[in-house]
Amino acid sequence: MLFFGVLGRWTARLHPLSLALIALPWAIFTSAVEWLVLVPMFPFWQPIFTLQQPYWIGFLVHFTSASMYPFYAWLRRSPRPTLNASRTLQVWTLGTALGLACLGALALFAIYDREIPWLGREAEVDQTFIRHMSTRHAQGIQLASMAAERATDPHLRALAKLVAASQRGEKRLLDRYWLSWFGSPMQNCSPRERATMPGLLDDEQISLIQEISSAEFDSLFVQLMTIHHAGAVEMADDQLRNGSDPRLRAMAHAIRHAQQGEIALMNCANGLTAVMLGIQNMLGDNTNMPDRSMPASFSCRR
Repeated sequence: MLFFGVLGRWTARLHPLSLALIALPWAIFTSAVEWLVLVPMFPFWQPIFTLQQPYWIGFLVHFTSASMYPFYAWLRRSPRPTLNASRTLQVWTLGTALGLACLGALALFAIYDREIPWLGREAEVDQTFIRHMSTRHAQGIQLASMAAERATDPHLRALAKLVAASQRGEKRLLDRYWLSWFGSPMQNCSPRERATMPGLLDDEQISLIQEISSAEFDSLFVQLMTIHHAGAVEMADDQLRNGSDPRLRAMAHAIRHAQQGEIALMNCANGLTAVMLGIQNMLGDNTNMPDRSMPASFSCRR
């Protein structure tokens, strides 16, 4: 609407190649405005977008959309594309078709657990990350599913459902990576590994939240989930420093950003505060995170 509507008198005269060259800076601009202002602040006031999703995911969506702008020359009624412009569009169409075919093939292979082979250098580092994060997510799903049913605060109950859903998806992806890359079944974490894993809750803590009264559940859940998430952030930072497969590094960055964002959301962050935290979470190494546990009584009522 903005590019071809408000700016239509200018963009309608552009050559398809010019539209293609504009795609990258335009995607940077529009995705940044969306991530920094439009969704978390005015007019939608939805901080979950910025705190849960790192900026680069939104940028990829916007860039994919903007890369289709050259085709506008074929859609408008006048003036018709010149011979040179038509040739450019034909090449662009061929490239787009090949790109879509490649992505479709990769998606089809992934359905049958046939990912692109592992591209790392040290298998043990990446294998440890997959095994430990999968174990951690299993416990996170258990906690979040409990809160989705028992939490009394509606904000916390909705957030718990989101946490459970996102960690189920990430765990399935980790399981698929392992099966596709390493062939053998994933080994369960040993009791020693579980005891030394940062932020993984012990049996006593799990029993406590299962038995606690409804009146005290919300505060204890936030405290335990904060501990749990902080441990995941530490593991993700370690993977970013020492891991090697680019897909696991990208996943570690997304996990780090989302789980710090969920800590902020449990602390009811919104507006400019949420945006500043989102920027900090996306850019910083956060191994030494400050304590963000909640006070004894929890409420996100505004």
